[in-house]
Amino acid sequence: MAATDTTTAATAPRTGGNPLRWLRRNIVTLAGLATLGYLILPNVVVMVFSFNKPNGRFNYQWQHFSTDAWADPCGVADLCGSLGLSLQIALWATLGATVLGTMISFALARYRFRARAGVNTLIFLPMAMPEVVMAASLATLFLNMGIEFGFWTILIAHIMFCLSFVVTAVKARVMSMDPRLEQAAQDLYASPLQTFLRVTLPIAAPGIASGALLSFALSFDDFIITNFNAGSTVTFPMFVWGSAQRGTPVQINVIGTAMFLVAVLCVLVGQVAGNRRKRSNP
Repeated sequence: MAATDTTTAATAPRTGGNPLRWLRRNIVTLAGLATLGYLILPNVVVMVFSFNKPNGRFNYQWQHFSTDAWADPCGVADLCGSLGLSLQIALWATLGATVLGTMISFALARYRFRARAGVNTLIFLPMAMPEVVMAASLATLFLNMGIEFGFWTILIAHIMFCLSFVVTAVKARVMSMDPRLEQAAQDLYASPLQTFLRVTLPIAAPGIASGALLSFALSFDDFIITNFNAGSTVTFPMFVWGSAQRGTPVQINVIGTAMFLVAVLCVLVGQVAGNRRKRSNP
């Protein structure tokens, strides 16, 4: 009987409802959920107000449910034109930054030369300094060279801005690569080109893909560098900024919702593909 009482007394604190103990045990989970909610809530608001029909110019208060904006997402003048221009610039900037950044990454990871430390510093400067500094510097350069502001100045500026992020992603992948894999391919009489295409490039592909996706997102979303070097050219972020001063049309919420859903779909597809790959290669 005494032993039973002792056991009950020892286990009582574990089964008792102590809010502080429960909070300490679940604080990380709660913090994660709060952060997730903080990140998702603005997107939910954008999605909800994409079905709103405001009485005035400003889409800040819920008035009436309507799908008119979804039926005609290009109903606002120049909206889809600016969106198409941003997509075009982002695609070309991604291509240019990915190709140049990959070559620079291999050079910095594989070779030793005198200016290597200086090149590393110059490559990572755009990531360390504010965007406005780079934007103003490029604008001054284009003005002194007599280059007219427009599509090409935006594209050059975006490639220079995205280059650092591609180099960071690809260089980390290349430096973690086991050189014995390439040596084994050469021992099996593979040519340098075959070794690169069949061994080196597939291993570096995740880093290249990460850098490309990051470049596309940064280029499409950029406002500061674009604003300094666009002239009269209007991209989608600049269109949104200009519309916010006069009254944000509901169609902007529609496009924002579509972009968010596409991003979520890409993440889900990547997760499913990764899980299937792990199951097929245990």
